[in-house]
Amino acid sequence: MSYSGIFSGNFKSRNRDHFASIVRVALSDNIITNKEQKFIDRLSILLEIEPSEVDKIIKNPESYPINPPSNEQRRLERLYDLSRIVVADDIADKDELKLLKKFTHALGFLPGKVESITKESIKLVQANVDEDEFILSLKKII
Repeated sequence: MSYSGIFSGNFKSRNRDHFASIVRVALSDNIITNKEQKFIDRLSILLEIEPSEVDKIIKNPESYPINPPSNEQRRLERLYDLSRIVVADDIADKDELKLLKKFTHALGFLPGKVESITKESIKLVQANVDEDEFILSLKKII
């Protein structure tokens, strides 16, 4: 049995849905830049998304649900990935920020904190902090 075979179908579908969310952010300006594509390619491997599924997701990312993780740590990990794709092309434009706020809310963060969480997420990623520092910093404001 392969390493990925030990994970349930739910685990794989959560990874796929998370990947689709990231693709949605990348496509929010209707273009996937080279930097965004490299991030998407790397993430598809890490999340064990089959190449045929990657193509389907890129063609229609809205057809996949947003499945928020049940704990704070996992929500922050997903927010880190989403924030990284927003700044991957060095342009965190209005549409991408709007979509990131929407995903921040969908991930289960309190509505009154979404704005500050989103701003801090972008700031931290632009400062090139690693995932651990990102999570520690955001835990202070959530």
